[in-house]
Amino acid sequence: MGVRAQEKGIEPEWDIRPVLKEIAAHAQRMVPVLEQIDATQMAKNGAPDTYITQLHESKVQAKALVTETAALANSPDKLSADLSTFFRMLSLEKTLFSIEEGIRKYWNPAVADLLNSQMAENGANRERFQRYILDLAATHEQECAVMDREAQRCRGMLAKQPNAASKTEKK
Repeated sequence: MGVRAQEKGIEPEWDIRPVLKEIAAHAQRMVPVLEQIDATQMAKNGAPDTYITQLHESKVQAKALVTETAALANSPDKLSADLSTFFRMLSLEKTLFSIEEGIRKYWNPAVADLLNSQMAENGANRERFQRYILDLAATHEQECAVMDREAQRCRGMLAKQPNAASKTEKK
């Protein structure tokens, strides 16, 4: 992508890589916070099983986000991988907001506050990654439109040419 990407407004790969690495590091920092949550105590205090399930799932998702985002940093121009990672990150955040409510109500408000502050740390990176994905998608659309126009032009030129086989038959 390089210089051409910069001209079109896409953040260069060398600038988005550190953002992706920080998203991975952030997810990695979330894991110990999630590990310290006492699901058993939450259940004893009346927490629905949904919170316990969400807690387990969020640990799995956070670890997967670490792996995916770290790998994506090596090749950030893969739109489908970018989208998959971004959707995983959004899903994890949504689950964490729910867990935060459960922790606050059924266990320890201080840990809920810690989780909330940890989640807030990733906001700027999420926004920058989202902007990168949108710019990358727009660029791919523009490139496809140019390729389609060129293909149409070439087909039009070929359709206007006399058939080479009919020229040889006439001789």
